[in-house]
Amino acid sequence: MVQETVMSSSQGTIVSIQRSPGVRRPMQPLNPARIIKDFGLEEDRHARAGSERQLLLIEEETLQAMNLRIGDVKENLTTRGIVLTGLENGRVLQIGSEVRLRITKPCLPCSRMDELRAGLQRELKGRRGVLARVESGGSISVGDPIRIL
Repeated sequence: MVQETVMSSSQGTIVSIQRSPGVRRPMQPLNPARIIKDFGLEEDRHARAGSERQLLLIEEETLQAMNLRIGDVKENLTTRGIVLTGLENGRVLQIGSEVRLRITKPCLPCSRMDELRAGLQRELKGRRGVLARVESGGSISVGDPIRIL
């Protein structure tokens, strides 16, 4: 029951920031991190101008419920206390005082998820988080508030 209460909020906290340094390489934790307008996380392999997948966000609560560690699903931002999964495309998220993200679509789990655990791709369907574009960049840190506008 506690998890439902925590996850019903439209406001939460950033609990981890990580970048992908390359294909099949472990995620690298960052704190602080620089988010670049219409590009993504500085030096992340998925960062691209105009892309719908500039950042991947997922709830820590989802990772815990699925017995996964932060970074396992290759997310850039891990949150706590805010419901991201199921947000409609176009919703805007504010992180700290500078960064704004626009949700572009849910993240579909790829076949690489089954490399972590057999059947994980199927288990993550509808739960792998959301993809976003950067509307305004800036610096973010672990502990920064995140809220749905």
